[in-house]
Amino acid sequence: MGLLIIMLISLDNVAFGYDGNFIFENVTFALNEGERIGLIGANGEGKTTLIKLILNELECDEGEVLRKNGIKIGYLEQNGGYVSGNTVYAEMLEVFREELNAVEKLSSLSARLSETNDESEYNVLSAKIESLNKFLSARDCFDVEVRIKTVLNGMGFAAMFDRVIDTMSGGEKTRLKLARLLLEQPDLLILDEPTNHLDISTLFWLEDYLKSFKGGILVVSHDRYFLDKTVTRILEIENKHITSFSGNYSKYKILKSELYSRRLKEYEAQQVERAKLQDYVDRNIVRATTAKSAQSRVKQLEKMEILEKPFTPPSPPHFKFDFDVQPYENVLEINGLNLERGGKVLLRGGALNVRRGDKLALVGENGTGKSTLLKEILNKNSAVKTGRFVKFAYYDQETANLNPDNTVLAELWERHVGYTQTEARGALARCGLFAEDMGKKVCSLSGGEKAKLALCVLECERGNVLLMDEPTNHLDLPAREGLEDALKKFEGTLIFVSHDRYFISALAGKIAEIDGCKINVYDGGYESFTESKRTAREEVKRKEEAERFAEREAERTVHFRSKKERAEEERKKQFIKKLENDISGFEREEDQINRMLSDPYIAADYIKVNELMQKLATIKLQLDALYCEYEKVIQ
Repeated sequence: MGLLIIMLISLDNVAFGYDGNFIFENVTFALNEGERIGLIGANGEGKTTLIKLILNELECDEGEVLRKNGIKIGYLEQNGGYVSGNTVYAEMLEVFREELNAVEKLSSLSARLSETNDESEYNVLSAKIESLNKFLSARDCFDVEVRIKTVLNGMGFAAMFDRVIDTMSGGEKTRLKLARLLLEQPDLLILDEPTNHLDISTLFWLEDYLKSFKGGILVVSHDRYFLDKTVTRILEIENKHITSFSGNYSKYKILKSELYSRRLKEYEAQQVERAKLQDYVDRNIVRATTAKSAQSRVKQLEKMEILEKPFTPPSPPHFKFDFDVQPYENVLEINGLNLERGGKVLLRGGALNVRRGDKLALVGENGTGKSTLLKEILNKNSAVKTGRFVKFAYYDQETANLNPDNTVLAELWERHVGYTQTEARGALARCGLFAEDMGKKVCSLSGGEKAKLALCVLECERGNVLLMDEPTNHLDLPAREGLEDALKKFEGTLIFVSHDRYFISALAGKIAEIDGCKINVYDGGYESFTESKRTAREEVKRKEEAERFAEREAERTVHFRSKKERAEEERKKQFIKKLENDISGFEREEDQINRMLSDPYIAADYIKVNELMQKLATIKLQLDALYCEYEKVIQ
C-alpha cells in the first residue's frame, strides 16, 4: 500500500493580472504535505502575487486555488517583523499559550481530584484529566522550554532572551518572526527571502532544522546555496507560465538547459517539416496529376499541432572586469591591525597576506568588521601595505558612492569623461541598463538597477584589485550568475565580502574569517572551509563531552583514608539503593492506583473508589517520609 499524499495547496489553470494584462496564466501545480519547493523567477514575474493568491489575499481572474480544510499557513515576508513591547522569550511563550494553560489546568484538576469525596465530581474531573492528558501528549507540552531555547539559540538569540522586541533592529525582528514561525509549526511554511538577515552559522542551523520540519515549505530565495540544501523541487515563473523541475537549484539549471534544447530541436524540426510540406503544396496544388497528393499535405498541415518557439529570456547583464597594469606579486600585506568601532573591539593584531591573482572571501558573523576591514584596506591604514602598481576599485554594498541627483548616463559619464556617449550607453546596456533607463535619476532606481550601475562604474575604473562588499545583495539570479562568470574570468585580484554562499563557493580560492578579533586564513575553497569548521565544532563538542564525563567519573571516585570509611561509604550506598527501591515501588503502586481511578468502571463503584483513595493517601504519606529521608542521606 502506497503512502497517502495529502494535498495542502492546489492551483488549477490560474490566471491573474491587472486591466486585462495577465502577469501569469494557465498556472497549474500542487503542493503536498512534506514537500519542499523553491519558487524562482526574475523580478516582476509575479512571485509575491502568487503567494498572495495562495494566502487568499488576492482572488484569481481565472481558474481556482484549493486549500486543505483548516490549513495553517505561516508566512515570512521579506521585511516582516514584530511590533511588540514583549521580551524575546515571553513572545515565544505566547506560541504555546494554549499548551501552557492546559498544563496549569491539569495541575489544578489533579489537586481537586485528590481532595474530592464526591462521586459525581470525581467522575467529571477524571474525564477532564483524561482528555487533557491526550491533548498534552499530542502537543508535546512538557518540553516547551527546550523547544523554545533550541530555536532561539539556533537563530542567534542566545544572549537576547530578555531583550525587548521594540528595541531591536529591523533585521533582528524579521529573524525573530522566522523563529516564531518555526515554533508554530504550520502545515505550510512560506518564506520570502528568509536568508537576508542571517549570518552563516545561523544559515547552517536553519538548513539542518528545516530537514526535520514536518509541514510543507514554499521558499522564494535568491540564495542558491540555501535552495540547494533545502528544496526538492523548483517552480520557475517565466514568460507568464510556471514550469516544474524535480530536484534542487543546481539540478534545475541542468534540467532547464536540457528542456530548452529539446524544445528548440522539436520546434526547428517541425518548422523544417512544415516548410517541406508547404513547398510541395505550392508546387503541386495546381497540377491535375499531383493535386490530390498536394491536398493530402494541406490536411497534414492543418492537423499538425503547431509548436511554439521556446521562450528565450532576456540576456543577463554581461560584466567584464579588466585592468591596464599588473601589480607586483605581493599585492597586500596586513600586520598588527587594530580596529575598534563604537567602543567595540573588532580586530587585535590582525594579519593577512594577499598575492596577485588571489580570489579571497572575507567571512564572519554579522558585526565582526568585514566591511570595516575592506574600507581600511581601501584607505590604506598604517598597518596595511600595498604592492607596487596596485590599483583598487571598490564596490559599496549600499551604493552610497553614487550621486542620487545624477541621471544614469551622467553618473557614468562624469566619472569617465573620455567615453563617447555611444561608449557610455554601450557599457550601461551590457550591464543591464537600457535606453529607457538613461534619463532616470539615480535616486529613483530600484536596488537591482543601482547595483548594476555601481558595477558598471566599477568595471570602468579598471582596477587590478577589486574590493567588493556584498556585490550580489540586490541582484536577481541571472545577474548574479553574470557577475560570477565575469569575476571567474577576471585575471586580477579579488577581495570580497558576501553572505551568498553559492557565490563564495563559485569564486573563492581562499577564505579569511574574522573570528575572536582575529583573521583566520583557510587555504582552499568554501567547501574545504566549511568542512574544517564542522570538524572543529565536532572536536570541541567531543572535548566538552569528555570533560563532562571526566567530571562525573571524578565525582564517583572517592578516596578513603581507612577501611572503616570505605565500609561506611558502602553501607551508605546500600541504604540509598534500598531507599530508591522502596520509593520506586510506592511510585509504581501510586501510578497503578491513579490508572485504576481513571477507569470508568471502577469510577462508577463509589465504595471501591473510596477504598483506593484511602490507600493512595497512605502511599503519599509513606512517599513523603521516604523522600525526606532520601534528601538527608544524599546531602
